[in-house]
Amino acid sequence: MRKLFIILGIIASVLALVLSVLPLSNLAYFPAIAALIFGMIAFYLSKKNSESIKTVQLVFLLTIISLSISIYKSIFYTVEVGNTEELEQREQESQEDALEELEDINLDDLDIE
Repeated sequence: MRKLFIILGIIASVLALVLSVLPLSNLAYFPAIAALIFGMIAFYLSKKNSESIKTVQLVFLLTIISLSISIYKSIFYTVEVGNTEELEQREQESQEDALEELEDINLDDLDIE
C-alpha cells in the first residue's frame, strides 16, 4: 500500500512540475495537491511501519518546487492582450477569401454517379 502511494505521489509531483513550467502553469495546482495528499499518506504509512522516508521526501520536494514555480509565475507574469482589431480584420479577410474560392468552384464539371 505504501509503495502504491509513493508511486502515485511521484507521478503526480512530476506532472505538477512539468505543468508548472508550461505557459498554462495554473493547471499544476491540481496534481500538486494530489501529490501532497499521496505523500502525506505514504509518510504516515512509512512512520507506522518504521520504514525509510527518503522517497516521500522526494515527492514533497518536487511538489514544493512545482508549487513555487506556479505561484511565482502567477504573481509576476502578466498576460497582455494585443490589438484585437487587427485579428478581427484578418479573420474577416480570410472569410471573404474563402467565400471567393467557394464561388469560383464549378460544380457542373463534377461527374457524380
